[in-house]
Amino acid sequence: MAYVSMGEAHRRITEYLNRFCDAVSYQDSSTLCRLLSFSSNSPPLLSLADALNVFQDASSLIRQSDKFSEYGEILAHLFRSLQSYRVGNLVEAYLAFEKFANAFVQEFRNWESAWALEALYVVCYEIRVLAEKADKELTSNGKSPEKLKAAGSLLMKVFGVLAGKGPKRVGALYVTCQLFKTYFKLGTVNLCRSVIRSIETARIFDFEEFPRRDKVTYMYYTGRLEVFNENFPAADTKLSYALQYCNPKRERNIRMILKYLIPVKLSIGIIPKDELLQKYNLHEYTKIVEALRKGDLRLLRHALQEHEDRFLRSGVYLVLEKLELQVYQRLMKKIYIIQKQSDPARAHQLKLEVIAKALRWLEMDMDLDEVECIMTILIYKNLVKGYLAHKSKVVVLSKQDPFPKLNGKPVGS
Repeated sequence: MAYVSMGEAHRRITEYLNRFCDAVSYQDSSTLCRLLSFSSNSPPLLSLADALNVFQDASSLIRQSDKFSEYGEILAHLFRSLQSYRVGNLVEAYLAFEKFANAFVQEFRNWESAWALEALYVVCYEIRVLAEKADKELTSNGKSPEKLKAAGSLLMKVFGVLAGKGPKRVGALYVTCQLFKTYFKLGTVNLCRSVIRSIETARIFDFEEFPRRDKVTYMYYTGRLEVFNENFPAADTKLSYALQYCNPKRERNIRMILKYLIPVKLSIGIIPKDELLQKYNLHEYTKIVEALRKGDLRLLRHALQEHEDRFLRSGVYLVLEKLELQVYQRLMKKIYIIQKQSDPARAHQLKLEVIAKALRWLEMDMDLDEVECIMTILIYKNLVKGYLAHKSKVVVLSKQDPFPKLNGKPVGS
């Protein structure tokens, strides 16, 4: 930190106070946003923090002017938070910022128009990010992380302020998305349901009036929730919406959407092109797609094992594991095609022993009872049309469309 004289510190603090009050007086939301963006680590905010740590009595400056004292509670807590943030005391920074946020929300509630909505977004974003950093500090000190949970409670309060009639309601979806990020981070995704109900059933909200950015984020998170619930048609609809309307320049966001959309598409029988996987660096799905095309169960299991940690972290491992049934179907179809070429008259009769040999060739050692069990499941799930002749150990396939396509529907639906 460069040396800052007392006079220079006084000048910097006074300049910030004037800019803040002017931004409110003239309803200059963009300036107010810059004045509140801690995580940007902008040079003006860092220089202000240095000045605050030199001057140490900014509260007296606030009290000395009617212009400043009108927002005294907001500014005093904001300054304390910035001071603590600058010296790396993140828990204290969060506690002060929470008090600032409560005071700011109360002031925002009193403003009739929605001019400060973007500034409120900054406050909501900053408290979530600061809470995450504070929890890391608590964890490193052997204490229980609790600030992100507290931030979630404050965000719910903000949602309540916005969930009413009038122009401010368009901000509700942004706050909802911040709540989603909080709940997903905490592992309490069940708390998303009440917010979703408010957005999707409350008559005061028209989804189309929300900003596109917020709608994309909302559909991404609700799509992920549908993946966890194994409601793949709904997940497909929501994630496809997010992909369609996502800014094409935001490749990182597109990749995040595809991480969940690809498993969903695979689950309903739609295989992505290799070019898509390469373009967005989704190489973890390359072998899985290849296994589905080839009917190679061994390759699928190796791919799942190779990327197990990644798939488990993103919550799609179980979804991908269930692709085994489609791989079995593809293998049966390959055996059927080969048999049709060599013995057309008996093409629709597949001996379980032949299937067992094909699996052994793939290093999947199964006895006939296990093969019979798999074939029974495939028939039950409508992946194979036909019936099992138990005594003769033969699968008798339908002569019309023996391997139905999923056509965008989940297995067994």
